[in-house]
Amino acid sequence: MADVSLKEAALILGVVAACYWNSLFCGFVFDDVSAILDNKDLHPSTPLKNLFQNDFWGTPMSEVTGVVGRAELLSSIFFLAAFLSYTKSKGPDNTIVWTPIAVTVFLVAVATLCKEQGITVVGICCVYEVFIAQGYTLPVLLDTAVQILQGKGSVPFSMLQTLLKLIVLMFSTLLLVVVRVQVIQSQLPVFTRFDNPAAVSPSPARQLTFNYLLPVNAWLLLNPSELCCDWTMGTIPLVESLLDVRNVATLTFFCFLGSLIVFGLRYPGDSSKTVLMALCLIVLPFIPASNLFFPVGFVVAERVLYVPSMGFCILVAHGWKKLSNKSVLRKISWVCLAVVLFTHALKTLHRNWDWESEYTLFMSALKVNKNNAKLWNNVGHALENEKNFERALQFFIQATQVQPDDIGAHMNVGRTYKNLNKTKEAEESYMTAKSLMPQIIPGKKYAARVAPNHLNVYINLANLIRANESRLEEADQLYRQAISMRPDFKQAYISRGELLLKMNKPLKAKEAYLRALELDRTNADLWYNLAIVYIELKDPTEALKNFNRALELNPTHKLALFNSALLMQESGNARLRPEAKQRLLNYVKEEPQDANGYFNLGMLAMDDKKDMEAEAWMKKAIRLQPNFRSALFNLALLYSQTAKELMALPILEDLLRYYPDHTKGLILKGDILMNQKKDISGAKMCFEKILELDPNNVQGKHNLCVVYFEERDLKKAEKCLVETLALAPHEEYIQRHLNIVRSKIASLSAAEQSSLPADGIAAVEEKKKTFENLKEVKNEKKTTQTTVNKGHLKNKKRTEKNNMDKETPKKSTKEIKDIEKKRVAALKRLEEIERILNGE
Repeated sequence: MADVSLKEAALILGVVAACYWNSLFCGFVFDDVSAILDNKDLHPSTPLKNLFQNDFWGTPMSEVTGVVGRAELLSSIFFLAAFLSYTKSKGPDNTIVWTPIAVTVFLVAVATLCKEQGITVVGICCVYEVFIAQGYTLPVLLDTAVQILQGKGSVPFSMLQTLLKLIVLMFSTLLLVVVRVQVIQSQLPVFTRFDNPAAVSPSPARQLTFNYLLPVNAWLLLNPSELCCDWTMGTIPLVESLLDVRNVATLTFFCFLGSLIVFGLRYPGDSSKTVLMALCLIVLPFIPASNLFFPVGFVVAERVLYVPSMGFCILVAHGWKKLSNKSVLRKISWVCLAVVLFTHALKTLHRNWDWESEYTLFMSALKVNKNNAKLWNNVGHALENEKNFERALQFFIQATQVQPDDIGAHMNVGRTYKNLNKTKEAEESYMTAKSLMPQIIPGKKYAARVAPNHLNVYINLANLIRANESRLEEADQLYRQAISMRPDFKQAYISRGELLLKMNKPLKAKEAYLRALELDRTNADLWYNLAIVYIELKDPTEALKNFNRALELNPTHKLALFNSALLMQESGNARLRPEAKQRLLNYVKEEPQDANGYFNLGMLAMDDKKDMEAEAWMKKAIRLQPNFRSALFNLALLYSQTAKELMALPILEDLLRYYPDHTKGLILKGDILMNQKKDISGAKMCFEKILELDPNNVQGKHNLCVVYFEERDLKKAEKCLVETLALAPHEEYIQRHLNIVRSKIASLSAAEQSSLPADGIAAVEEKKKTFENLKEVKNEKKTTQTTVNKGHLKNKKRTEKNNMDKETPKKSTKEIKDIEKKRVAALKRLEEIERILNGE
């Protein structure tokens, strides 16, 4: 084997780097998304053993999925390493060196783990051993075999040694095959006609098409000018007749290949050996992807030509060497080599930019082939990811025209119509896709007859129609139909569980989620959804356990962090508050732009009487969401509770600018204006606004009565209190205040007593009103907290906390006693005023 100098290696490295440097600026596209970005096997928390149990995409190899490409380039490296190791297994005097053979077996196993075609290196080692290392030719082998069969000779010792080495290699190969078959549970992969149309075609179309694909691949090696990232579906029309002109290409290919094989096997010499090894590298690694022995999930795939291209390069180099050795053709051969290298380098640089993004990749593919619906779909997906739904829809519709029976294309059209809020058109597209689904055959696995992802048409259609409350049962029927087709369809159980919650059937929802957990206990979303079910079942303890289980599997599960923190906060257990705070801190770390996290941190701080901290969190929530209703009100309430009433006013102004009908905001603003600013007219406007919104609001009407009293309009105050008493006849304090006003009116009319200072009753009434307000605020918080935790579904966050005011936190026993003392003192003062009014 020729040695490579350092200068030659540096030259090769430099050329490769120059050709591929611009690929560093490209992103993850096409299969990279599933194989790398979305592959759970690549997560740090995933056990290492999963790499050997799952395929390239992270899917268990035991499921009805496709033969996938495990890093062809990595496989090629171990492929070559295994072959180079085997070339060192021949010792002096034709002895066997076993260490390189053991290393070869190990490297073959690694190459096979990277890509299934890696196992074919064993065949190359066998050819090398017989025809290169031992120097046999086919005629010599046939001669020896005939002599042995005729009893004219014995097997040479060197041939026995060769046979022993080959037996070891073949036994190791057989062992690898057995292990592989066990992993896939003795089942060949199942593909649809969309993946490989010829695989499900009748004879002779199947055989003619598969044989025609061989010259197609050879042409890609010879002239890689039109490359395409996807050759499935209708890329290459079927060869359905012997009269098809493309059969000429097939015949020519086999004639040329046959002549090279005969030359390599029949004649001795370096040239024939070179051709033979080149053919082995071209043919043997390609056999698993050739469709000749078993169907694969594609028509043509450029990636399976990586190893065969090595053999092709050997043939080209060998031919060039033959030409360059002839003096007449030497200059021309060098010019041709330079042109080939230059043009291919430019083509590589240009092709690299096609892989810059999914959009550029699939658009470049459409220039080569417009008959592949998958390419139209993929361009649509790229535009869809950019939220360009109008243009995406055009490509999806084109896909349905190229392949009218493509279920996935119709599903894409339906989804895009849904994104454009065209529900009628979306439903029509989903119904079309559903009508293309094959009928169920009793006793036969549905997944073996249609791509499993096509079953999502039932999920998508059900998700669409369940927005209509009158069609919930119809949606449930679709989920159940999908489950009946494939009992291990996890997403169907998840979606049905969400629907059952919406239908107020939490027990059935629980059953659905438990069934899904039987299929996948490592899915954090499922544990989260089950926690929501337990909240609906009013079992917060079990809900918290399931939230915790979700966080064990995914410590950064945002919804589980947020809602478990709320559950802890609402439990009233002070010992859970530190953990609740930590989870909210983790949540805002994951979602730094979500004001809800900061708001609930502020509420926790209010619970712990950490006023400055609560103020900081509330302000941050408001900075992120200036119209955050609950944050604005609670910050104003915090100021009013900490003797900073004047600081509350601008906050209330902002609140009422966004929400002019915020009753409690109006009451709090009126209180501050009347008690702190002495702005009676401003307070009056607030209370009148409340009554415009709700004429039966007792608190607002009573406060307006107090304003009338402050304005010394006793008749109006009396009338107002009479109306208020009619609204709340059991409120004793209203009757008492009415009596006071009437006594005042009687006193003034008789001119027998001095007038009562106006500020007296106002101050007392405002004090009492504040306590009444606190009482109502507390009740409002309780209602809000109960609502916030209901109905959370997967990837769906409730926003009721923004629409309901979560007011002041719960009070401790000491705080309640302090409030009660103040209330008693206020009532005593009220009694004194009443005695004065009554002339006692």
